[in-house]
Amino acid sequence: MKFKTLIIIVLFSISFNIYSQDTINKKRLSIFISANAITYTSGMIMLNNLWYKDYPHTDFHWFNDNDEWLQMDKLGHSYTSYYISKVLSKGFLWSGIKDRKSAILGASLGFIYISSIEVFDGFSENWGASYGDLIANFSGSGFYLAQELIWQEQKIIPKFSFHTTSFPDYRPELLGNTLSEQILKDYNGQTYWLSFNIKSLAKIEKFPAWLNFAFGYGATGMTGGKINPENTIDNSERMRQYYFSLDVDLNRIKTKSKLLKTVFSFVNMVKIPFPSLEFSNNGVKAYPIYF
Repeated sequence: MKFKTLIIIVLFSISFNIYSQDTINKKRLSIFISANAITYTSGMIMLNNLWYKDYPHTDFHWFNDNDEWLQMDKLGHSYTSYYISKVLSKGFLWSGIKDRKSAILGASLGFIYISSIEVFDGFSENWGASYGDLIANFSGSGFYLAQELIWQEQKIIPKFSFHTTSFPDYRPELLGNTLSEQILKDYNGQTYWLSFNIKSLAKIEKFPAWLNFAFGYGATGMTGGKINPENTIDNSERMRQYYFSLDVDLNRIKTKSKLLKTVFSFVNMVKIPFPSLEFSNNGVKAYPIYF
C-alpha cells in the first residue's frame, strides 16, 4: 500500500517539474498533493479491509466479465473515472496549473486511481483483473480529457439516476439490503445518461443555456451477472432499456454564490427528473417523471 502511494507522489513530482514554477501556487499545490495522497491511501486501505481482506488470494490473473450485467457495471466504471478525473483536474487548476495541462494530469491520475481496483481484483481468487474494466476506466477519463482539449468545456456530461426495484428481494446479499447498498449494487435500478447541452453544441443563441437533451441506458430483469439463478426470475426477462429525456446543466445556471456553484457542481452528477421515453423489447413507454 505504501508503495502505491509513493508511486502517485512521484508521478505528481515528475509532472510538476515540467511546468513553469511562477504560475503555481505552491501552498495550494502542497495542500492538494497531501489531500490526494491521504485520500488515496486511506481509500485503498479501507477498500482492502472491507472487500478483499477476508477472501483467499492467489497469483495475479485476468478474468473476462464483459458479458455480465448487460454491461451496466462497465458504465459505472466509466462514469466514476470521468468524475474522478474532473475533480483532480479542477484541483490542479486551483493550484495554478494551466487549463490544458491540468486536464491532462487530472485525467491521467484519474485513470490510475480507479484502475488500482483491478490490482486488488487480480490478486483475489474470487475475482480477477478485467481488461473490460480498464477500457471503461480509460473511456471515462478520456471522455473528460477530449472535451477539455477540443472545447475547453464539458458540453456532454455523464449523469446517473436510480429508482428502487423488486429484484433485491430475490438476492439481497448480492443486490443490496438497504437503499444505500442498492444504489451501488442493484443494476436494475440504475440508469446512465449522456446529457447534451444543445446551445453550446448547436450554437443556438436563443436556446436556454441550462437546458439539455439526455440519452440514457439501463437494464432490467437481472438477479445474476450472466444468468439468473433458479428460484429467482426467468432468464428471458433480462432486457436492455434506452431512454430519451430533458435535463438541466446546473453548472450553466448563473450565480455569484460560491456555495451555490459548489452545490450545483456536485448535484450535476445526477440526472434531473423529467418526463422520459423508454425504448425496449416491450415497445415504447412514457413516464411523466423518471428517476
